[in-house]
Amino acid sequence: MKAISSGATGRFALVVKPEHLANRFKDSILPPVLATPVMIMAMENAALNAVRGYLETGESVVGTRVNVQHLAATTVGQTVIATAEVTAVEGGRITFVVSAYDEIEEIGKGTHERMVIEVARLQQRLDAKIERLAATRTGPR
Repeated sequence: MKAISSGATGRFALVVKPEHLANRFKDSILPPVLATPVMIMAMENAALNAVRGYLETGESVVGTRVNVQHLAATTVGQTVIATAEVTAVEGGRITFVVSAYDEIEEIGKGTHERMVIEVARLQQRLDAKIERLAATRTGPR
């Protein structure tokens, strides 16, 4: 990983579609509004975009902490713009301040943390976990 500058920023835009709504995958009685996990996804993607240019080949960043407030509802057809700014870098741990807006107002804000990982090493750990899982499913009962 190249040295990441505090203050590096990223953006991510999302047009709200029916599959992004809380009443589709959470509680069907809710009005058609953007689900909080989708807003968080937009914030996480903005954070990735803030540091993408600093990553070496074979590296990525994964989310390790999210602390956000969902402040306002957003409806189908509106555009959400999420932003992220690097506030601290400690080794491979990167902290961001994140926010999200629709055309009318701020809809979310908070902090987010990501860790730099080597994708191949993560895949090795996942492969080992899958093997352990398979062994538990085929072992004696």
